[in-house]
Amino acid sequence: MPESELSPPFAFFFGMAGIAFAMIFGSLGAAFGTAKAGIGIAGIGTYRPDLIMKSLIPIVMSGIIAVYALVISVLISGSMDIDNYSLFKGFMHLAAGLSVGLTGAAAGYAIGIVGDMGVRSYMQQSRIFVGMVLILIFGEVLGLYGLIVGLILNTHGAG
Repeated sequence: MPESELSPPFAFFFGMAGIAFAMIFGSLGAAFGTAKAGIGIAGIGTYRPDLIMKSLIPIVMSGIIAVYALVISVLISGSMDIDNYSLFKGFMHLAAGLSVGLTGAAAGYAIGIVGDMGVRSYMQQSRIFVGMVLILIFGEVLGLYGLIVGLILNTHGAG
């Protein structure tokens, strides 16, 4: 591999760091959302076991956050060319990974808090369900915005 000023060997570090940040922070957000909402589901399961299946929505939505991180990680690793990988591409991939990872952490936190209190409130009043789902969607869309920005950054980093 010919080393040049525009293609230093340490440029791969930044691309790999983008992959790591996306997976670490995205998975942390998904894990927190799953754990926090799972506590609420376990709490209502003893009183109203018939509501458990409808209350699993926050768990599924938290898992989607980790999928966003996996998607951007696979796309970044697929666009890392060993013969032509500039420092610019490395920084673009780092930014893409950070955008997906950090928004995934924020979305997972929001989904966990809303999911916990939402399913507990749903146990007491069934009319709260639609509002809970809408708020969960608004929390989930934070991670989707990060994925969109990450995809744009990955596309510009590939060029």
